[in-house]
This record gives sequence, structure tokens and C-alpha cells, in this order.
Amino acid sequence: MDSLFHVVEAQQFNRELLTEIFAVTKEMEEVVSVYGSSILNRRIMATLFYEPSTRTRLSFESAMIRLGGSVVTTESAREFSSAAKGETLEDTIRIVEGYADVIVLRHYEGGSARLAAEVASVPVLNAGDGPGQHPTQALLDVYTIQKEIGRLDGISVAMVGDLANGRTVRSLAYLLTRYKDVKLYFVAPELVRMKADIKEYLSRNGVYFEEQEDLIEVVRQVDVVYQTRIQRERFGDRTKDYEAARGRYIVDTKVMEALSENARVMHPLPRVDEIDPAVDTDPRAAYFRQAHNGLYIRMALLKMVLAA
Repeated sequence: MDSLFHVVEAQQFNRELLTEIFAVTKEMEEVVSVYGSSILNRRIMATLFYEPSTRTRLSFESAMIRLGGSVVTTESAREFSSAAKGETLEDTIRIVEGYADVIVLRHYEGGSARLAAEVASVPVLNAGDGPGQHPTQALLDVYTIQKEIGRLDGISVAMVGDLANGRTVRSLAYLLTRYKDVKLYFVAPELVRMKADIKEYLSRNGVYFEEQEDLIEVVRQVDVVYQTRIQRERFGDRTKDYEAARGRYIVDTKVMEALSENARVMHPLPRVDEIDPAVDTDPRAAYFRQAHNGLYIRMALLKMVLAA
């Protein structure tokens, strides 16, 4: 098994390590079914969140508790930690590592997780760094695709919505380069198209991609529709730009009629209006199952960085 310490970015995972993580994740599903484990007894996880979160923070905290560990946490750390007094992230990490065996960090600036990992002596797990990356989300996304579709080689994925600011789609694109014959279709309003760095990375790694405008046409060709929210918080005071981008691509019953019976709709959540609630009862709507897989993935990562 490849060693695992910090989880900073999706590019750090090769195919062999992904296979190992997913095998441990499957084990964690069994652990949950038998009411948990004591493998991380007396271990402490600090969740340090400078941006709002529901799924990521609670799933990490639930993961630690289900493995027998304990949690110390600060929510809204941007306002309610020493950051409000001007303390640097590096100094905060140096302090918090004295209180915990692992730090889960969400921050509003891209690159913050790497900065934290450079000064930390305990594992740092990136829970989202601004518009940069969200590697644990990408891991649960790939795990979900494997469970729902049954394969990872040869899949076709439509990434829809805010591709410029979406750290989840960026991280997922990186991870999908580890598999063979993958095809990616980018469907986004012009203001929030996928950035050049991801497209260049895909080209260097021989991954087919194309940008499209017709969502209905694209969904007929894919195994997965990965829908994302137009992120109001990334637009600042550019209200007109936000309003121009939102509502352009919505997964509704018309889209579902064009989608293959074996395909799936995924979403990192939260959603606003980009998936019609009428779609929720369709068995191809995988986004709530996807969110639940986050618990198992994060249990696996905690086990691998703390109990190996």
C-alpha cells in the first residue's frame, strides 16, 4: 500500500492508492452496519472550518466518532477563532496540532491546505480550499460512480454548472485521469466555463473532453450527469454576472427523459434550483446516496492516516 499522510489535492492519488482507499471504504460500510469500531480510541480530530459546511463537517465528525475517536471543532473559524484577531493560518495550525492527532481544514483561500500541510506535524485533510480543490469529495464521487455504474474505465461524465469556481468538479476531473478511456463533457454558462489549467491537465493525460451547450444532447451520451450549483459566494458583488449564469442548466423531468436508464445524476450538494425536486424519486438520482458515501470515504481516510 502507498503511504498516506496529508490529503491535500486530488493529483496525489495514483490508481493503486485509489483502489486501496476504496477497499478500505467498503470495509467501513461494514463497520457502520455493526455499530462502529474502537480502532481510533483516544485519538482526537480537530475540524477547523473557515467556511460554512454541513455534509463535509458532519460526515468527518461522524466518521471519527464511529471509529471510536473524539472531535474538537470550530465552526465559522473566520469570525470566531483567533483568525479574527489576525492570527495567520500557519500559526493556527501549529497551535491546533498540539491538541489533535489529525486536522480537517476548510478554508476560503485556494492553496490553504497545502500551506497548512507544510507546517503541520500531524495529518491535514483538505475539506475544501476556496475555489481550489475538495479531494475527499472527489474520492467519494469516484467511489459513488464505481458503486452506481459498476466501472470506472470507459465512463462518460457530463460536468454541468459552475465549472470555473467548482472545486468539486476540478478535483473529480483530476481523479478521473487515473482511469482509461474516460470522456468528459463540460456544460456551463460562458462566465463559469472550466478553467484552462484543468483542460491542459486533461490534454497532457490523454483524457478526451469537449465543451457543449446543449444539455439534452449531452445527457443522451453519458453515464453520469454531475450537476453543480452556480456559487453565489464566488461572485462577490458581481450580482449581474451571477444572475446571468444561474438557471441556465437545470436537471428536470425533460432531462431525465433523455437520460439512459443505466445512467445516474450526481450533485455534491447543497443544491438551490439546479435540480428539480421532482427528480428526487427517480432511482437514477444518486445524489443523496452519494452524500452518504462521504461518511465511509472519510472513515477510510481517518483509519489510513491514523491507524496504519
